[in-house]
Amino acid sequence: MKKIFILCALLLFVTVSVQAQLLWKVSGNGLSKPSYIVGTYHLAPAGFVDSIPGLNTALSEAEQVYGELDMKEMQDMGKLMQMQQLMMLPEGKKFTDLFTAEQLQRLNKFMKEIMGMDFSNPAVAQQMERLKPAALSTQLMVLIYMKKHAGFDPQNLFDGYFQKVAIEKGKPVGGLETLEFQAKTLYGNKSLKRQAEELMCIVDHKDYQECQAEELLKAFFGQKLDEIEKLMEEKRNDNCDATPEEEDVLIYDRNVNWAKALPTIMQTKSTFLAVGAAHLPGKRGLLQLLKDAGYTVTPVK
Repeated sequence: MKKIFILCALLLFVTVSVQAQLLWKVSGNGLSKPSYIVGTYHLAPAGFVDSIPGLNTALSEAEQVYGELDMKEMQDMGKLMQMQQLMMLPEGKKFTDLFTAEQLQRLNKFMKEIMGMDFSNPAVAQQMERLKPAALSTQLMVLIYMKKHAGFDPQNLFDGYFQKVAIEKGKPVGGLETLEFQAKTLYGNKSLKRQAEELMCIVDHKDYQECQAEELLKAFFGQKLDEIEKLMEEKRNDNCDATPEEEDVLIYDRNVNWAKALPTIMQTKSTFLAVGAAHLPGKRGLLQLLKDAGYTVTPVK
């Protein structure tokens, strides 16, 4: 416990460099008009847009808006059912089959603390017995966030704001990925054993997880990409660390795919792009990949 508090204190004093910036302009390399990229935090409130200098002007100037996915897919019942299916265990497999009795005891205690109920509740057992561990991990992390941040409004989030404004103004909206691809990335790229292992990391290291999540949020609200990068790269040196292969699937391979798709998108129309802030910094980040492709990438002040 003491080590966790020391870590939280140290993270407050991470130095900041010129990358203390969330909004970037992409120009040159044959573009007739500049495009813009903003880093997002998926649970941040939409009201944060007013804290980023130049953001509303950039959004107004852009001719189209892109996100990681086209949010209209979230309203397609057929695609939502596909996503739900990817969150479920294979037929004949039960959630409780993946854990020892002692692990389930720890998990139930954790769920009771976060949700007020656990697998001993028949309604919970019925709803979750076929859920993949990765899906439960996601839900628990969101619930932890909601408990610590009163007033959380899932209908009014930073991520969705830009496409909402674009639709209101009659601008085209697009996505770099499909909902199915994201669901496979989150719930289909790891073995069930590994998913169970990662869920127990949340259960057994709750203080550490909460500490890191809060520091990521502070770094985002402080518009400090360097701090976000350092937090994402931080290692515990145990089986709770993401492997290089897992990091590639979640972050770096997607960065490469986006960097390949963006030239055509930006050439067609001046584009405002909103993607997770963790994708932007570093040598393998989206900003550097665009620079490597010949674009001029500069912070918007």
